[in-house]
Parts: sequence; C-alpha cells; structure tokens
Amino acid sequence: MNDSPSAEPPVSISESDTPPDRLSSNPNSPYFDMEAMQRGVGIVFKGVEKHNVEEYCVSEGWVRIEAGKSRDRHGNPMTIKLQGDVAPYFRDAANKEA
Repeated sequence: MNDSPSAEPPVSISESDTPPDRLSSNPNSPYFDMEAMQRGVGIVFKGVEKHNVEEYCVSEGWVRIEAGKSRDRHGNPMTIKLQGDVAPYFRDAANKEA
C-alpha cells in the first residue's frame, strides 16, 4: 500500500459540467433533455464546430444533421447520420472561460 499523495490533483468536474453521452433536440425523443438544451450544447464533429446537429452520441461516434430543408411526412427535418469523432461541450461553460 502506498500512502503518498498522487502526482496529479483530483479532477473536480461535476456531472453538471459534462454534457450527456447522447442528446436529441427533438422533444419527442427519449434522449431529449430540456436542462441541457437550455444551457446550450455545442458540438465539434471531426474537428469542426457544427450548428445543425439534431442528435449525437459520443460513445457510438455519430451525429445526425439536417439534410437541407427537406421534411418528412410528420414535419420533422430529414437527417443524415455521419460517423466520426464527437466532442460536445456546454456553451455557457465555454463563455465563462473566454
């Protein structure tokens, strides 16, 4: 047993500072989270910030983005699922750091 202090300080990131693993902007989706949406979630996909993301999943590595102005028969935007590195962040936390 080693009782010496670790070289790295403990990380003090609370659960509220980390965006959810999966989030949707559609209120009918089971992955919709009003609190996260009110804070504002930004998405960096493959190193580029995207503003037209409808849904994302970090663990599976995909985003759904709007496909132009096309709509389905229910009036929802048509989406395309793209695979790649997804990095969500809270916009209010980014504004505090700047």
